[in-house]
Amino acid sequence: MRRVTLSAAGFVLICFFLPWLQVSCLTLRDSASGYELAHHEKTSLWLVPLLMLLILLTGLVEVIWKRRPALFALISFVGGLLSAYLMYHEHIGGGQMAGIVLVQMTVWFWLGLLASLAVTVTALLFYVTESRPP
Repeated sequence: MRRVTLSAAGFVLICFFLPWLQVSCLTLRDSASGYELAHHEKTSLWLVPLLMLLILLTGLVEVIWKRRPALFALISFVGGLLSAYLMYHEHIGGGQMAGIVLVQMTVWFWLGLLASLAVTVTALLFYVTESRPP
């Protein structure tokens, strides 16, 4: 489960730098990544890559996940859940605005959101399978 959690966290980190939002107006198109959205709008989206890096760090340091599996599971669970919430909160929905402008979330956004939820679920499964009462 630890490897799946780390893989999903790495995938979320990669998706953060890929296009999340696509805007179309007649024949013009533009897109923005999670990084660009966080950079231009000064949102709390910066927590997404920071939380994924924290999950990767705690999951790769053997002392932490072997001796304190509950700590790794807690960090991964909270990090995955908070990242999924922040990403969903950023979701503005598709549709037309003023009849001409079309705004859509890209597949990278949705895959990143699903991977954040996968981090949460696998962290919970890791806790159940790896934590032993003292």
